Amino acid sequence: MRTTTGMALCAIVVVTLSGCSAAVTLDPAADAVNPKCADVVVNLPEAVGGLASRETNAQGAGAWGNPANVLLRCGVPVPDPTSALQCYTVEGIDWLVDASGDPNYVFTTYGRDPAVQVIVDNNKVSGLSALTDLGSAVGRISATGTCLSPQDTLK
Repeated sequence: MRTTTGMALCAIVVVTLSGCSAAVTLDPAADAVNPKCADVVVNLPEAVGGLASRETNAQGAGAWGNPANVLLRCGVPVPDPTSALQCYTVEGIDWLVDASGDPNYVFTTYGRDPAVQVIVDNNKVSGLSALTDLGSAVGRISATGTCLSPQDTLK
C-alpha cells in the first residue's frame, strides 16, 4: 500500500507543478481499461468540493481544481483487508484512508473491484466533501465486501 501511496503522491506533485496546462497529466491505473471504470468516468460530476472538473490525459481518471486538488484513478489494485488504515463509509461506499502524506489524503475503495483511488489536497477541499460528491459515480461499481469493525471480528 505504501508504494501505491508514494506513486499517488508523486502524481499530485506533478499535477500541482503543471497547474497551467490544459490537461492534467496522470499515469493510468493498471486496470483503467476495465469497463466498470468507463462507467465511473462517464458519470463523474462537473464539480467536486466546489472545484471545476479538468481534462486528464489518462484513461479511467478525473481531476478537479486548478491546479488539480482532487484526483481520481479507477482500476488501482484492490486492497487486501488491513488494520493499518482506518475505514470510513461515505454515501454507502467503504474507503480506506491513508493520511501519511498530510495534507494530501489518499482514499481507496474497499470491497469493490476494480478499486478507485481519490487523492485530496485537504488544504483546498475536505475529503468528506470530495467523497460525497464522487459517491454516485464510484457507487456504479458494485460492492463485493465491506469493512468490519473490531466488534464484528470478535463474534
